[in-house]
Amino acid sequence: MLWLKILAGIVVLFILFCLTRLGVRVTFGDVVSADVTFGFLRFRVAPSKSRKPVREKPKKEPEKKEPKDLTKILKKFPRPTKEDLKAAYQMLMPASKKALRRFGRGIRVHPLSLSLTLRGRNDPAKAAERYGDICAVMWTVMPPLEELIDIPKPSLHVGVDYDAAALRIRGEVGVSLRIGTMLAMGFGLMIPGIRWILQFQKGHKKDKPQPDEQTETPKAAA
Repeated sequence: MLWLKILAGIVVLFILFCLTRLGVRVTFGDVVSADVTFGFLRFRVAPSKSRKPVREKPKKEPEKKEPKDLTKILKKFPRPTKEDLKAAYQMLMPASKKALRRFGRGIRVHPLSLSLTLRGRNDPAKAAERYGDICAVMWTVMPPLEELIDIPKPSLHVGVDYDAAALRIRGEVGVSLRIGTMLAMGFGLMIPGIRWILQFQKGHKKDKPQPDEQTETPKAAA
């Protein structure tokens, strides 16, 4: 029957779609570059290609409002505390482990080479505390993560520069996974993730906007 052939064709296309790998590769340095891959296709998403300005005749246009500053918008969102991160770990980790045990080998992290240097000029004690927290999280998460997903030759480094006034990030990260793996894990983490977000928003309703903080960000071409 024709409808059976159509149904079989749809099923085959869906299976091929689920087996297709979707990936992203980001390089941190003086310039941030990012590529997105879909199967055999590869797209550069940052930095975007520069466009030559086109001269146009001046036209009278109504005054436009200036675009909102994205950093000011982000400062309105509360910053998660250690208790929030601990609650997220306790809520999401069981579901994450269950999903990764089933589908983890469909995820590949390569390359993974990152160097994070914390700023310590303004507050050395706080920088040292952050260094300890980041190392504790890194050495707690990485060993079980390497058992669950494919991470060949990871290279991670965290340091503190007590003369630096800004955070520095250097390195390269690439992640790819099958679309079917992404869909399966997404459904498995959706419910606990929504529960944590609702709990986080409820606990930070009366928080004030975040203060300004200097951070060295890599240059990105327009």
